[in-house]
Amino acid sequence: MPADLLPGPALTAVGVAMIRARETERTDRLYADPWAQAFVDAASLSYQSASADDRQIWERVRQLADVMYDSRTVGVRVVDDTLLDAVNDGCSQIVQLGAGLDTHAFRLDWPQPVELFEVDLPETVGFKEEVLAGVRPHRNCTRHVVSIDLAENWSQELLAAGFDPAVPTCWIDHVAVSLPRRQAHRIAQTVTELSCPGSRYSFPVMTADAITRTAGTVPGAKELYRGPAPHDGEHGFGSDGQGMLEGLGWTVVVQDFGEIATGYGRAAAGQGGGNAIASR
Repeated sequence: MPADLLPGPALTAVGVAMIRARETERTDRLYADPWAQAFVDAASLSYQSASADDRQIWERVRQLADVMYDSRTVGVRVVDDTLLDAVNDGCSQIVQLGAGLDTHAFRLDWPQPVELFEVDLPETVGFKEEVLAGVRPHRNCTRHVVSIDLAENWSQELLAAGFDPAVPTCWIDHVAVSLPRRQAHRIAQTVTELSCPGSRYSFPVMTADAITRTAGTVPGAKELYRGPAPHDGEHGFGSDGQGMLEGLGWTVVVQDFGEIATGYGRAAAGQGGGNAIASR
């Protein structure tokens, strides 16, 4: 198992793995991820055997996972359903920007053959691949791993990995909500350039206040975010994100998060925002 300590963005992915592992144990679970606990155990081993400061960081991640459990576990199911719906409707390519440690390639039953591209930071990818090599899950689709910072020219790496812009694609953007607005917009523009008619682009919608309140419940949690911790409206797509995407040629539907959670029989009080699905 990995012995190196993980940087902030990879640790937030471990926090979501904690949430998926917890949900998997429920009898009324919204989904099952049999491999989530393996990521948690591998990271825990490194942090619990490190310094007192590092153990404190681990406790911070655990606390943040507790705070975010109700909303984020619903978010995992939303992504699952978004992917399966898109594939059912003809999207045979999937690109996950900021794929983290989720295991869609192994745990979802795809209705047709799928080419799945996971894009994330090298340190996250390295940790994920090492853990997966230990548990050796069976792939349910063709899986491509792209190891790159989304602040770089990631589109070239994606194309080199076999991505075909002429094929309808479902994009899942996990990172734009926590990035500086200019960088988030640049990602949206690149996604647009690579998307043919029939493609979809899905991402969470949260106000900066909601993100700040969530991170603020656990001291030091803001330092774990991928980009600068969101403090104002200059992060994510901003208040006019829907207009920005519509200007790029997308048709955007925003789903209220509270209504989504209720539909799954769960509550997500204080979440704010929702989920957006854009189509071409």
